[in-house]
Amino acid sequence: MNWLLPEYIADALPQEATQIERLRRTVLDLFRVHGYELVMPPLLEYLDSLLTGSGSDLTLSTFKLVDQLSGRTLGVRADMTPQVARIDAHLLNRQGVTRLCYCDSVLHTLPASQAASREPIQLGAELYGYAGIEADLEAIRLLAAALKTAGTPASRIDIGHVGVFRALANAAGLDAAVESTILQLLQVKDVPSLHDCCSKVDEPYRSALLRLPELYGGADLLEAAERELPALPAISVALETMRQLQTAMPELPLSFDLADLRGYHYHNGIVFAAYYPGYPSAIARGGRYDGVGRYFGRARPATGFSMDLREVARLAASHTPASAILAPYCGADSVLAARISALREQGNVVVELLPGESFSEGPCCEQRLVECNGQWITQAINLD
Repeated sequence: MNWLLPEYIADALPQEATQIERLRRTVLDLFRVHGYELVMPPLLEYLDSLLTGSGSDLTLSTFKLVDQLSGRTLGVRADMTPQVARIDAHLLNRQGVTRLCYCDSVLHTLPASQAASREPIQLGAELYGYAGIEADLEAIRLLAAALKTAGTPASRIDIGHVGVFRALANAAGLDAAVESTILQLLQVKDVPSLHDCCSKVDEPYRSALLRLPELYGGADLLEAAERELPALPAISVALETMRQLQTAMPELPLSFDLADLRGYHYHNGIVFAAYYPGYPSAIARGGRYDGVGRYFGRARPATGFSMDLREVARLAASHTPASAILAPYCGADSVLAARISALREQGNVVVELLPGESFSEGPCCEQRLVECNGQWITQAINLD
């Protein structure tokens, strides 16, 4: 059956494609008025560039193939963020703050969930060159504004900080294998297995690691974490950073989760995830990832976020497109042709019937062009 597509790959039919494109334009326009410049990285790159440094977490998600021209291994991008970091560090090479945004398809070897596509449309914004918390505030506020503009306002934005777990792992002297296992268990909140894995970890770090899956909730969680976790300088800094975010953004539905460690090897500070009512997973994610540009020749502070526009479009309220106007084939009728052209310039959809065409399916037409005393006027179509 030649018409079948690979699993978790799907066409976007007219209604869905229209919704996706409408939201793409709307959100990119929002980014533009906030000073974010659009970039378009290539679909393919040499694999060592795509997976350099922090991008190495993407190894299993990346499709690989051999370049017939160079003989080198290419990768089909699974995430545009490393590409945008490369553009900032190597091509733009600006000294001050740089704000970039992007929107295009990426490809995953496996779906992120049973409901996810292997070809997400990744839309995001990144801010480079500013290490202060003000950049994280801008990123989170812009994320919230983007979701609201798209019609999927966040019901909750979880804030975490990878520095908490990193400080505990370093203080406990965990070797790489144990640290990796504990990290995976924390991400899925598998508490029984976590107890087994931490059985040989010294106190007070064992108790602290076991407490992390329970440390989620509102602002009072930060006070509880301050009391219950070891008094390590890195933990104090992380908690204070989250406290400052809470104070600065009382208008947003912020909560905190100290076991949110996805992208642990990629992020180095604040991480955040936005949720929509009734949807089981985050619809947008982001965080700070300072220094990724060093692998492209220039280290830069960086923070940003991204979302799958396909998912957002499915969750957003359907947008009823403007009805179309049905017009007869104009042929050599210059007056009719001019009328059709004028209507289209005004933003109207005009469907010009071809000779012998019987209009049945397609855009909804509620009006038609009819000739009246030498003039072409619109007239309602009687659907009765």
